[in-house]
Amino acid sequence: MSKPHSKPHSKPQETAVYTHGHHESVLRSHTWRTAANSAAYLLGSLKPHMSVLDVGCGPGTITADLAALVPDGHVTGIDRAPEILEQARATAAGRGLANVGFTVGDVHALDFPDDTFCVVHAHQVLQHVGDPVAALREMKRVTRPGGLIAVRDSDYAAMAWYPPSQGMDAWLDLYRRVARANGGEPDAGRRLRSWALEAGLTEITATSSTWTFAAPDERAWWSGLWAERTLASAYAERATAGGHANAEQLRAVSAAWREWGRRDDGWFSVLHGEILCRKDA
Repeated sequence: MSKPHSKPHSKPQETAVYTHGHHESVLRSHTWRTAANSAAYLLGSLKPHMSVLDVGCGPGTITADLAALVPDGHVTGIDRAPEILEQARATAAGRGLANVGFTVGDVHALDFPDDTFCVVHAHQVLQHVGDPVAALREMKRVTRPGGLIAVRDSDYAAMAWYPPSQGMDAWLDLYRRVARANGGEPDAGRRLRSWALEAGLTEITATSSTWTFAAPDERAWWSGLWAERTLASAYAERATAGGHANAEQLRAVSAAWREWGRRDDGWFSVLHGEILCRKDA
């Protein structure tokens, strides 16, 4: 006898604030993301017929890539921000994809029955939620027996750059304080396996991978978006409103990013933790 499907009865309890917001400098980064540069650890496990849930899909570039890789299946992208889903729908429509849809949703209380999806994927999500273990339990709940939960998150404390810079050191310290004040965990990458174990997952493959920015165009792009984000995004507003930095300090951090981007010997690496978990059959 198959077990009955069910949905959680409680309403979503949002206990964290999304640190970055949706400023243009943030979306510039999000729309650069692809399945190849952000979900490579998952791609070998995808089959053409699979149904996939993409949690925290943002502007939908990864979501669209996943849909192209499961042509006989279907991908559902969810995000808490209705306005960003319009961009995601445009992304999918522009690629002529008919097997993808988008809806507003919260990972703390997914509006899907038990055992719905072959794969549940989340990229750069758990670092921003109030209860990552509860989020993983929800992701597990809506995954079919034998299906996969795939999660990738950056780890800010493990980010590395050259040359040394006191201004960049100040940026890292500030970002981590703001993110934690917002209820998130900026050093999520190293914690994913631990969180998965606490959520009751047992078959876990833990890996890591990096983004690296070193070529002139890469340095200009990465430094430019962080220089702008430091001054003009929701992150900047939360940094000042929370008493973590004043305007002068933010300008100094922004200038440090610009200076790093101009260095011919500049190099920056973003470490990501990854987990691929199979739900017990």
